[in-house]
Amino acid sequence: MTTQNDKQQIEFEAAAFRRLIQHLRERHDVQNIDMMNLAGFCRNCLSNWYREAAEDAGVPLSKDESREIVYGMPYEDWKAKYQAEASDAQKTAFEQSRPKE
Repeated sequence: MTTQNDKQQIEFEAAAFRRLIQHLRERHDVQNIDMMNLAGFCRNCLSNWYREAAEDAGVPLSKDESREIVYGMPYEDWKAKYQAEASDAQKTAFEQSRPKE
């Protein structure tokens, strides 16, 4: 296995994150509920994780600001333009995939 230093690891992780964000911005057909049902996370999760990382570093970032970073536009604009109503099957799958408390 190739070794990398801490700086390289951060650079590679950042590049992979940027590519993931770009991919999701290009795949408007992939709905958040589908991502949640298949992978257990969605664009909103990514924006929350980004905001939490910023806050951990002492940089205040609002929910709207972090969502705009992930979506590439204001969240409400993205929803109006690309979000479809979840089907009953999608909603059922979402409820079944949630961890039971």
